Amino acid sequence: MKKLLYLASACFCLSLCLHVGAAEPAAVTPEQRVQEAKALHWGMFVCWSFSTFSGKEWTPGVTNLSLFNPTGCDVDQWAKTAKEAEMGYILFLTKHHDGFCLWDTKTTDRKVTTSKLRRDVLRELRAACNKHGVKLALYFSEGEWAWPNKPDGTRFQADGGYNPEMKQAQLRELLSQYGPIEFIWFDHAVGDGGLSHADTVKLVKSLQPACFVGFNHGAQEGADIRLGELGRPGALADQAAAGPYRSGMAASTYRLAEFTYPIQPEHEGGAMWFYSLPKHDQLCRPAAQIYADYLGAVKYGNLFSLDVGPDYAGRLREIDVKTLRQVGQYIRGEAKPPAGS
Repeated sequence: MKKLLYLASACFCLSLCLHVGAAEPAAVTPEQRVQEAKALHWGMFVCWSFSTFSGKEWTPGVTNLSLFNPTGCDVDQWAKTAKEAEMGYILFLTKHHDGFCLWDTKTTDRKVTTSKLRRDVLRELRAACNKHGVKLALYFSEGEWAWPNKPDGTRFQADGGYNPEMKQAQLRELLSQYGPIEFIWFDHAVGDGGLSHADTVKLVKSLQPACFVGFNHGAQEGADIRLGELGRPGALADQAAAGPYRSGMAASTYRLAEFTYPIQPEHEGGAMWFYSLPKHDQLCRPAAQIYADYLGAVKYGNLFSLDVGPDYAGRLREIDVKTLRQVGQYIRGEAKPPAGS
């Protein structure tokens, strides 16, 4: 009897091992990973930081964190609205050129958890994205205005400073503590901080090999996603679709293309990429126009990152929510855009 029990137990264990082995997913190939990213189609680019409260696009020289003075932060509203709009991801601004970090970094006290809010916004957003079935991508300014000169005493760049160690440490935090990241949108407007783009790509890939990397300016060596600031839908070979800042910038390593612009049309006064001013609260691009660019993104296999700026309460404007829900209805076929749009 004991022999039969031993034999039965052994057979069960062997069957279990075979079953578990069979259930293991096959490794995703690089081309499959590209197709997965393209299938996301479009997402919400969320810009929320000092510039939300300054009313300016760039806010240099801030020494008092009290400028960042929100009355709340509703990341669940962001993610829920993205899902209602059929968006595949949220692209979140983790740090602008002012160096204020929207996560609980250990590299500096210039962070959201030492501000009035005292909440790790990125960690909360990660949970909200998981809850609503939305992927997460990150915006990161690779340079900062307040960083020091080069070791030889000269200024590193006209606008940004030199601190490759901090840049690396911050990227290690972002890519090891907040789950899988679809892509990183690197802003090169104030330089690379002293860590070349080639080395930046190597660092990202060493931490998350499946994470796509793109730079809006500067050297493109190793970049696998072409960013399009103020761009439009277009084929990967169409450099003009990448927007006005990309003249002559091309990389043989590009695998897919992204384009982005703000939900607010051009206006006087206030910010463009961040929440502008209360007087602009009803200023928004038409849902039909946004839907047309969504269709263009689908046609060319682009990612379309539509920028929105949460307000002083950390919530999307009512007009933004209404517009995005309308686009979601167009995508699902629950409503038709106006004739001739």
